[in-house]
Amino acid sequence: MAIQEKSATIRFVAMPSDKARAYQSGTADENGQEPEVHISDGEGNPCRHCLKYVAKDEQVLLLSYRPFHRKRPFAETGPIFLHANSCERAIESDVVPEVLEGRDSILIRGYDVDERIIYGTGEIVSSQALKAQCLKLFEQPDVAYIHVRSATNNCYSCRIERG
Repeated sequence: MAIQEKSATIRFVAMPSDKARAYQSGTADENGQEPEVHISDGEGNPCRHCLKYVAKDEQVLLLSYRPFHRKRPFAETGPIFLHANSCERAIESDVVPEVLEGRDSILIRGYDVDERIIYGTGEIVSSQALKAQCLKLFEQPDVAYIHVRSATNNCYSCRIERG
């Protein structure tokens, strides 16, 4: 009789709510600047907290964000969009978030527990291949989590953890 293996899963993890609420309240970003307020054109303003697009004519924040716990050489800081008004944090699940659906080029990169890039883990995948490639990366025991970024602009999208 064959032993059934537990299926491996992943979960998409959005920006923490405390960080989002701080920026939405005017807290300075990673560069010490107030988040910029813009009006969304309805295209290409992916909120890193709810992992949905900011609707046309809604206010959107543009700010510098560092998705790491401490400053280190690999702790990249870059621009992100965030709803200007409070939004619900995306539920952690294995469902590909709206902001990643239908993309042909998504950058994924594995990090270790010390928040260091694991060389050789970076690759560009489509949204259709995203989950399978992340599961493959998690076969490496030193991969603690994965960052998802824009392959064209290198903007941070979300974090992926083991499910």
